Amino acid sequence: MSVKKRRIVVKVGTSTLTNEMGNSNLRNMEKLAMVLADIHNLGNEVILVSSGAIAVGANKMRLKDKPSQLRMKQAAAAVGQCENMFLYDKFFGYYDKTVAQILLNAEDIRQEEKKENLTNTFETLLEQGIIPIVNENDSVSYTEIESEEKLFSDNDVLSAVVAVLCRADLLVILSDIDGFYDGDPRFDRSARLISRIDTIDESTYRLAGGAGSRRGTGGMRTKVQAAELATSQGTATLVTNGSRPEDLYEIIDGNKIGTLFAAKK
Repeated sequence: MSVKKRRIVVKVGTSTLTNEMGNSNLRNMEKLAMVLADIHNLGNEVILVSSGAIAVGANKMRLKDKPSQLRMKQAAAAVGQCENMFLYDKFFGYYDKTVAQILLNAEDIRQEEKKENLTNTFETLLEQGIIPIVNENDSVSYTEIESEEKLFSDNDVLSAVVAVLCRADLLVILSDIDGFYDGDPRFDRSARLISRIDTIDESTYRLAGGAGSRRGTGGMRTKVQAAELATSQGTATLVTNGSRPEDLYEIIDGNKIGTLFAAKK
């Protein structure tokens, strides 16, 4: 699979952007910015979908516990989004890259006029060589924070929606695990990494389970949902470990990394 000089959406989750103390993981963020800037220099168009606003904001507000009230979650999201964009602007700026912030609600996708305007915004930014950084607008939207059946699922599904909107060639979901396994590698030492999945069916979802990491909310099931949406529209989807952003080089060179969900033609 060669994706050189293509349009690539990369999704990074809370577990990659923060450390065990809840602080921003500066090493991961800087390394990610460097690799994406380098991939951009190769002629690829890059879109980053980034989680982490609530977790980062809660830590910066010095909250003792993870916020449970909606108003506190939204306040934390507002603080954390500002912090994340400051760091992204700084790190990408080291490599002479300009970034732009796009915050989305579910309504932006459902309403045709908004959807068209959003697509035009993405296209214009990419034409200008700018790297859009996308997140769900948690500071004003309650759906993603409070609902049991979230539309965007810790931004996994959001990244697939963005990939479809932008007609991306590849969606890469950076997780806290190496890919999709035939068992839970946290508890089953014999669990085997599946390098390629051509068809997503009920058995795939059964293997995916439902648990996420302690700091993030999206588990492997939401990544399968994202892959199903993206691949159905012709975008190959790859799930791999976010602690090694340099693996993106291997991915664009077509080497086997993580789990590839093959696009439907």
